Amino acid sequence: MYQLQSGRPEDVSGRLEKEIRVYDLLDRLHIAYERVDHEPAENMEACLEIDRALYPAVICKNLLLCNRQQDRFYLLMIKEDKKFKTKEISGQIGSARLSFADGKYMEQFLDITPGSLSVMGLMNDTENQVQLLVDEEVLQSEYVGCHPCINTSSLRIRTADVFDIFLKAVHHDCIKVTLKGE
Repeated sequence: MYQLQSGRPEDVSGRLEKEIRVYDLLDRLHIAYERVDHEPAENMEACLEIDRALYPAVICKNLLLCNRQQDRFYLLMIKEDKKFKTKEISGQIGSARLSFADGKYMEQFLDITPGSLSVMGLMNDTENQVQLLVDEEVLQSEYVGCHPCINTSSLRIRTADVFDIFLKAVHHDCIKVTLKGE
């Protein structure tokens, strides 16, 4: 069973700088958050335990997408139980064809390695290379769950704080999309 903690860890020794930067920014913005530390979730059972600890947060599946030319990049946040269908998104954002972006772009633009992708990575995208796409169901939730740029911790944050305060502070906006998830 995982223990939900309020705010940043008291001892940050052994934690990566990119994780500490997330806590520093959230604290500077006066955004309240709760945290659970865990091993990297290697299977669905581990994910379910983490999800229970973060309840009632909507746990997001985060996908880094790009167009065919690989000159436009998108971070898509959808509920973890929804399926991604490229044709559902492509028409809504006016991009002919989307595919999964190579992990090197995740590191280059967001300073995140595969398995740790999160909206928090947008703080590292100072040149606005990545456009955030968010399924409308995520926006309707009171809380979202996300990683602090590393997959050994998960955060529960008020959805309004992420989309009204955090995104403005990191000079990003989002495009609301609708996914049927069927």
